[in-house]
Amino acid sequence: MLSIKKSSVIFFTILIFSLALVWFAGEINVPGEAAGESLNAYSIWPENWARPMFEEFEKATGIHVNFIRFSSGEALARVIAEKNNPQVDVLFGGPVETHSAGIAEGVFEAYKPATYNELESRFKDADGYWVGIADDPLVFMSNAGFLKEKNLNPPSSWDDLLDPAYKDMIQMADARTSGTAVTRIFTILQVFDRDEDKAFEYMKKLRANVQAYTKSGGGGTIPIGLGQAGAGIFFIVDALKTQQEGYDVVVSFPKEGIGTSVEAIALLKGAKNPELGKKLIDWASSPAMQNLFAEYKINFIPAHPDVEIEPSLAEVVKDANIFPIDSDWAGANRKRIVDEWIEKVLP
Repeated sequence: MLSIKKSSVIFFTILIFSLALVWFAGEINVPGEAAGESLNAYSIWPENWARPMFEEFEKATGIHVNFIRFSSGEALARVIAEKNNPQVDVLFGGPVETHSAGIAEGVFEAYKPATYNELESRFKDADGYWVGIADDPLVFMSNAGFLKEKNLNPPSSWDDLLDPAYKDMIQMADARTSGTAVTRIFTILQVFDRDEDKAFEYMKKLRANVQAYTKSGGGGTIPIGLGQAGAGIFFIVDALKTQQEGYDVVVSFPKEGIGTSVEAIALLKGAKNPELGKKLIDWASSPAMQNLFAEYKINFIPAHPDVEIEPSLAEVVKDANIFPIDSDWAGANRKRIVDEWIEKVLP
């Protein structure tokens, strides 16, 4: 008879072997799928946006996408750590500052899709290391009940968020894990004309009103929707989704301006399925995918000039002072600025 200890070793050996057969969490091959083509991706878009896009891609091409979702900081760390043995073919979505930082680490393979020459210059890397698939402005989002209770108008200036009425009532993302947070920080830097002393002084003042820094960019949206927090700074795609789900929240923009970040896609250097990865990039950077944003109620602004902005989204942004983040400068300075934020603002 086997001892309990030996039986346990055999059991866990079998369990580990079985788990190893599942390449990605939540992605188990179904009968017949093995006969088709498939590629692997890290998606920075949440599953409820990425999955329908990948399913539509499979309908159009027959190519299945296995994917895991990570926040942009986590995804970037993974592709850098896996540089010599990439586990995925494509990095899908996420603020372009993430991709610009990846270029410096040598993790991407240049590829210019069929739509490359049709895209505006800010929606593509000059050397083809990434291309844009959407645009995503930041916004202020507030709980309507909180504003009424405090007798406040929706914030329309960066200084409004420093009001003592917001003390311990603001939620926003953590720059250690979230690309939303990185875009927010670089937005504030641009508002202060890259005067880092003034920008970080503002962020330290704002810290006094922050209730929590969340791991993901949209992590604070539901607490604000529920009134557990009063306001926050989010990408518009997250804020409008919160409204669509029935929460009584208000979207507003600061008069000084607020940043928008290109959502990008890139091919990994050394990808095991590079030709399939290129097909996904071709499709994602074209109207074929971007015309689906409105159908699936994904509030991204399309990158391709032939795709119109969904009318209700266009109405929200029409009078807003929105400026593009300088992705090259942000990518080159990402680590330094995030480290400085951790040291000066986070404690």
